[in-house]
Amino acid sequence: MTFILTNDDGINAPGIKALWEAVNNTDLPLPSFDKSIIVAPQGQLSGCGHQVTTKEPINMQRLSEVEYAIAGTPADCTRIAITHISQNVKWVLSGINSGGNMGVDVYISGTVAAVREAAFHRIPGIALSQYRQGKKPVDWARVTHLAKIVLTDLLNRPIEPGAFWNVNFPYLEPEAPDPKIVFCEPSTQPLPVAYQIEGEDFYYVGKYDERDRAPGTDVDVCLGGNIAITKIQLS
Repeated sequence: MTFILTNDDGINAPGIKALWEAVNNTDLPLPSFDKSIIVAPQGQLSGCGHQVTTKEPINMQRLSEVEYAIAGTPADCTRIAITHISQNVKWVLSGINSGGNMGVDVYISGTVAAVREAAFHRIPGIALSQYRQGKKPVDWARVTHLAKIVLTDLLNRPIEPGAFWNVNFPYLEPEAPDPKIVFCEPSTQPLPVAYQIEGEDFYYVGKYDERDRAPGTDVDVCLGGNIAITKIQLS
């Protein structure tokens, strides 16, 4: 059985290295699997949604025994991984994204699209994202530590066919204790939409951290300092 690791930040992003570390270098009781394989986009594709490539060739470069760089989208990566790289995929894990993917973000996010594509094929998946507070740096070592704990829970938890998990880690100050894991509902409120206009050009300036925080939603949980986990079932 194989775990596929992918993302939308690109194969060289620190988040996918953190995810690899969380899966492969842990003494926690993860389910048994034969190997994990990275199948990720060659470059940055954040916010590409569930775009797939059907009119052009998709180049694939095998970088090592366990790394494939795809000149396509995250959903393309999942499609190629489960049809041509491994015939026995157990899970698709996507991330760890540099930036939150809460609420309606799941319709925009390439990170989430990768595991939604897996769910279409009745393969379970987990999308993992790290909320960023402004331009403050991400402590990837700590995110890796938290990811190990979350993955140990979710990979051992039953999930229905056609469903996947969406995980958002909060921003934490260095001295803050480890956050709680909270299973919650996704926000259904829109993102703040604002533009700065210069001539005929529109520059998006919506403030992510000012989005609606209805109590108990993933946005409220994550921005409040805890790990927000939602289960999304395909309709």
